[in-house]
This record gives sequence, structure tokens and C-alpha cells, in this order.
Amino acid sequence: MSRMYDNVTSELLDEKIWLLIGEGIIKIFLVLLLSRIIITIGKTLLNKFFKARSRTPIRVSERREATLIKLLENIITYVINFIALMMILEIFGLHVMPLLAGAGVIGLAIGFGAQSLVKDIITGFFVIFEDQFSVGDYIKINTYEGEVIEIGLRTTKIKSDAGELHFIPNGSIIQVTNYSILNSKAVVDVTIANDGSIERAERVLIELLNSMEGKYDALVKAPEFLGIETINPDEVVLRVTAETKPLQNVEFSRVLRKEISAALDLIGIKSTYSGSES
Repeated sequence: MSRMYDNVTSELLDEKIWLLIGEGIIKIFLVLLLSRIIITIGKTLLNKFFKARSRTPIRVSERREATLIKLLENIITYVINFIALMMILEIFGLHVMPLLAGAGVIGLAIGFGAQSLVKDIITGFFVIFEDQFSVGDYIKINTYEGEVIEIGLRTTKIKSDAGELHFIPNGSIIQVTNYSILNSKAVVDVTIANDGSIERAERVLIELLNSMEGKYDALVKAPEFLGIETINPDEVVLRVTAETKPLQNVEFSRVLRKEISAALDLIGIKSTYSGSES
């Protein structure tokens, strides 16, 4: 026991041991520092490149550009951090490069049960290159709905209207609904009494809708009066639709109801409303 204690004490007091430990710590610190610097420089150059491209006549859309920037930043971060990890393991005396060269990175990943990781990454690339959705789009993935905050190599982040941030593995994306690509439609049903005032209401509505073209930025074209939707002895339902820019239909439905209500009130016709947005 005494001999073991003497050996341990001798090792701890050995100046060469402490020099090796100190050298290792310094090397690890330098590797981590250098990796941070390279990542920062890489991201800066990437943003400058896309900023320069934005001045050229041929360029990708802003939404797709923002997505590509975020994805490439993630790739830079993952690659540099992986290289840094390999260098740190080498400092500890673990020679992993021959292992990677012999087994292959993909085979090694699968061997460690990383099939889901590979699936996430492959799905993420297909999402980007097929332009299914981009950063800033309002989408529904499976049962989650919200604005796309980030598309990464492994996960997609979307923020709901309630402020919840959902992290969705790319490999679990089965169904996507994108509300930001095509124009939306506002549908307003106007219910009035069936007392002989239908024709007057129709004339007022057509005149009002034609006057709204160019008045609101959300509108793609003048709203349309489709006519009578349903009719019964007590009341008549008139339908109005409006094509709006993406995601503007809900807000414009409120504007449309207000405008119609004011116009019908001027000629003494009381109305109630229902409708949908799509």
C-alpha cells in the first residue's frame, strides 16, 4: 500500500506529467477557439455572398434564400464541430481517423443506430430542394401549424399563433400544407330579411365591391358578388368572395363585413354575417 502511494505521489509530482496535461488543455482550448472563429467567418462570408447575389438580375426568392442561408450555416457548424471533435479525440490519444476510413462514415453511423438521423437529414434536403416550404412561410405539418422559424439538417422549427415553438424531426414529416404560396380566398355570407329588398341589396353590394378594387393592399382583384346562396320564407343568404394575398383572407373578411354592413345600413337593410376563409 505504501509503495502504491509512493508511486502515485511520484507520478503527480512529475513535472513532465503536468507539462503534458497543460499542453493538452492549451491544445483543446485552441481547437475550440479556432473552430468558433472559422464558424463565424464562414457564416459572415456566406451572408456576404447571398447579399451580393441579391443585386444580380437572376436570384432566388427571398424566402428560399433565407432558408438556404440557414441550412448552409447549420452545415458549416456541424462540419466544423465534427472536425474539432475529431482533433480533440486525437489530443487524448484516440486515433479515430483510421476507424472512420476503414468503416466508412455512413456505415459507422448506421452501425451506431443512427438510421433516424440519416432519415431526418435526407428528408430535410428534399424539403429544401423541392421548395415545399421556406423560412417565414405559414404552414401545417402533420398536426402542428405556425410560421417556419428555421429549417435545419435534423429538425424544422415552427412557431404557433399562441407563441409555442415546435421542434419537428424532418423524418417525421408526412403531410405539409403551405398557406403562404398561393393566394387565399375570403368568403362572406350576408343574411338579410326576405322582404322584397333582395334586388336593392344586390345593386348596393355590386357597386360597393367594384369600388373596393385598388382600395386595399390585401386584395388581388375586386371582390365578387356570387348571388343568392340559400333562400327561405324568412331570410335570404347572399354570398360574396374576395381573392386576397396569401394569409390576408382572415383579416380582410372582417373589413368586408364592416364595409357591407355600413352600405346596407345606409339603405335601411339589416344584415347578419357568417363565412369562411381558405
